[in-house]
Amino acid sequence: MKQQSSVVRPTTSDQPPTTDSMTDKILKPAPLAYQNEPFLNSPDGRILRLLSEYSEPLSRFRREQIQDTVVFFGSARIPSQNHASHRLAEVRGNGDQVSAAQQAKDMKAAEAAVDMARYYEDARRLAHLLTEWSTQIPAKRHRFVVTTGGGPGIMEAANLGAHEAGGKTIGLNINLPFEQNPNPYITPSLNFEFHYFFMRKFWFAYLAKALVIFPGGFGTLDEFFEIVTLAQTEKLAKKIVIVIYGSAYWKKIVNFDAMVDAGVISASDLDLFKMSDSPEESFEFLKEGLTRYHLAPQQAKRSPEPAVPEIARTRP
Repeated sequence: MKQQSSVVRPTTSDQPPTTDSMTDKILKPAPLAYQNEPFLNSPDGRILRLLSEYSEPLSRFRREQIQDTVVFFGSARIPSQNHASHRLAEVRGNGDQVSAAQQAKDMKAAEAAVDMARYYEDARRLAHLLTEWSTQIPAKRHRFVVTTGGGPGIMEAANLGAHEAGGKTIGLNINLPFEQNPNPYITPSLNFEFHYFFMRKFWFAYLAKALVIFPGGFGTLDEFFEIVTLAQTEKLAKKIVIVIYGSAYWKKIVNFDAMVDAGVISASDLDLFKMSDSPEESFEFLKEGLTRYHLAPQQAKRSPEPAVPEIARTRP
């Protein structure tokens, strides 16, 4: 009987791997799409980031039982009276250490800060009065909660006043390279951080029933004119009560009467807001308007409160 010879077959890299070698090379699971940070931070993930800045705040507002808000706008650079006074004393003591030109510049800035600091104290007082009143309103949800951009200056003052009155207070912060660290007086569960300016603006308008516009710069002007334009064009199906605080400042910055004279706005457009120079006067105006437009109608209807926050509706 002929003996079969054994043939040794050479292996090549083209041959498929054995079962044993395949088990050594099993791929790890890919990350879930919603946990894939490179994707979420890419241009393709932008739509998800936008939706997150809508959906996540809404869920928190519902959880915290926030029905509506009063928004305070104003400069992040206006200090408290105490801080401004200490800074002025410090600058006065620096005369021997800096040039005359630098000393004059520093003195001008420090004196201006002392003058503007009264607005910090007034915002603090007004937010306190408003919160004392709103927390006594019988309701299942929190009404007219003081809301700011979450940073320092006027924003800090308003959050501080509301905090001192024992109420919840909201901070809608924005991620910026300067100025915008959240102040410590925001209710922690209502401390928000936004990347997109327009989503932050959306939330300012979404629940607002009133605005208080303190002296400020480009950002304050931008926020004021955006909301007052919505009110003027009747794009919101709600009445927003607006106070412009600090007539001496605002009449230098914006000449509303000249706009009427030029025919670019109507005289009746000036009725969209009230100028005020007193926390007490501003509070009475806000209280009367909020009661007339947002409390009395609900009491007259005697309808059950909505299960979700009463949000801004656009006209059909």
